[in-house]
Amino acid sequence: MGDDGTDWQKVRQHAVLAHAAAAERRRLAEQAEAATLVSDFVAEARRRGLATTRLVARSSDGRARYRTRLHGWYVDRARSRAIDVDGRFHLLTVPRTLRARLLGADPQPSPAPLIVGEGGRDGESVPLRALLQRRLDTDS
Repeated sequence: MGDDGTDWQKVRQHAVLAHAAAAERRRLAEQAEAATLVSDFVAEARRRGLATTRLVARSSDGRARYRTRLHGWYVDRARSRAIDVDGRFHLLTVPRTLRARLLGADPQPSPAPLIVGEGGRDGESVPLRALLQRRLDTDS
């Protein structure tokens, strides 16, 4: 090992990069699995004839409701998460703005999590698969 510790630094840097690469591979695999679950949900919802609804977004503080251009299915009781007819997952919580009040909100899709609510303060988390199945079962 060199006197200045360069070998140790190289080994540590390599370990950090390997760890980051493994985490990224896990994240991408989870996103792909969640995307498949969402796609399967949309296909099954259509097969069952589940009615879509125009989705409404809420302000972060929960005081205001905003129209959106989205149509789809709410997947939780709080109506804060939904899947649109194109199979995209949406969090329907948006910043409170005058523009949203006048023109409606435009919540952007985000990758669906495999565990919904994981890391939340309320401690309630549910696997995406179970959440989607529960939604399908409520309209059966």
